Amino acid sequence: MAVGTQKIVGERLKVKDVELEVFHEGSGPSLLLLHGGNGFDRRAQFLKLLSYQFEIIAPSHPGFGRSALPDRFDSVDDLAYLYRDLADALDLRDAVLMGFSLGGWIAAEIAVRSSARFAKIVLVGPVGIKVGDRETRDIPDIFATSPEEISRLAFHDPARAAINLDALTDEELQIIVRNREALALYTWEPYMHNPKLRYHLDRITVPTLMLRGASDRLVSQDYAEAYANLIPHARLEVIAEAGHAPEIERPQEFVDRVTAFARS
Repeated sequence: MAVGTQKIVGERLKVKDVELEVFHEGSGPSLLLLHGGNGFDRRAQFLKLLSYQFEIIAPSHPGFGRSALPDRFDSVDDLAYLYRDLADALDLRDAVLMGFSLGGWIAAEIAVRSSARFAKIVLVGPVGIKVGDRETRDIPDIFATSPEEISRLAFHDPARAAINLDALTDEELQIIVRNREALALYTWEPYMHNPKLRYHLDRITVPTLMLRGASDRLVSQDYAEAYANLIPHARLEVIAEAGHAPEIERPQEFVDRVTAFARS
């Protein structure tokens, strides 16, 4: 792995005083992967496919998974500074920074502060900016929407969202609840955006790829286009027959696009 002052040991990494759970697999260029609001399933096919091309470093955000939640953490700003510290601790160089949904917002916040350790940025269905007027909600209220409706909004094939809760362990169920609580902590007020972020996106100076599933009803095409247009050297690509999680519904095409962009 990247040589730095600290190392990932037993899927744990301490960044300053924050103990993080970290999925670490693969070889090749370093890829710092920032998950979305549901966390991520380390058994997902796209992670295995990515591991053939990249050294994946995928922390669970504080409060998600098995990562600690310090009392002082309550905003995406806190996460952005934490992952800048993580990149320094691991001495990442010319890495790919990838974020999904909430993770895309975090990645954008990192990049407007400094992209010195990253050669490319990939934002997958990112949230984080306000596009419409004060009375218009850009992103549906996921906290006031039924799970069935969320599945319809988020997936091209809603059946892909089905989870057999009876088959999960108590710890896995606790993680689902913990993830939802942490998501609300970081994104509730103001809802799913930083009012100032859009005015700083022109500070992102490295090539940026924005990916969106064509059937994504959480992050609209207009929203994604507006987001991409605010970032210099950014381009938007759309993956057919996929929703808010194209990495789940179209894993091979997703990885092919990321790999082609990283190598270009």
